Amino acid sequence: MAIKKILRYGDPILRQKSKEVHKVSAKIKALVQDLFDTMYMDNGVGLAAPQIGVNLRVFVADCSTKDDPMKPMVFINPKIIKKSGAVVSQEGCLSFPDAYTEVKRYKDIMVKALDGHGKSFVMEVKGGTLLARCIQHENDHLDGILFIDHTTNRFEADKVLAEHNLPPVEVDKLLDEPDIDAELAKNAKK
Repeated sequence: MAIKKILRYGDPILRQKSKEVHKVSAKIKALVQDLFDTMYMDNGVGLAAPQIGVNLRVFVADCSTKDDPMKPMVFINPKIIKKSGAVVSQEGCLSFPDAYTEVKRYKDIMVKALDGHGKSFVMEVKGGTLLARCIQHENDHLDGILFIDHTTNRFEADKVLAEHNLPPVEVDKLLDEPDIDAELAKNAKK
């Protein structure tokens, strides 16, 4: 279909909550194709509709590797219905070109969504895999949450953002994540 411009951090659209999709119409299918085309063009593993300026609850993911081939996936109106464990890993975002920082995520998740044909599915992803982290990352975009809101070190994140000419972390957007923090503290004692 078309390669779209990816909004950069600082654009207010990235902080807006997206609307539910009521029908998987031709327009939504075209949006999905645009998301894939744009994601692949920028070598991403996931892309959410708000990142191309469309505030609808849609994202795509393709976390395939040579060792773990997967089919590209479409998530419409996703809801994370179960989450547990914790993992810290380097994360980046196509809206933050070349900027990576450590973030906290749930290790295991279960997500319910519609696929690109409007069929409901439930998927469980365990072990803090790239796919588990990608689903959480892209799902956050639909609620106006960005990966840096999960940072493990705000000052380190600010340094990385400054190096890439991006605005600093929005302190009022940092997430209080007691479940993840408790899990990480428990893991550190082992």
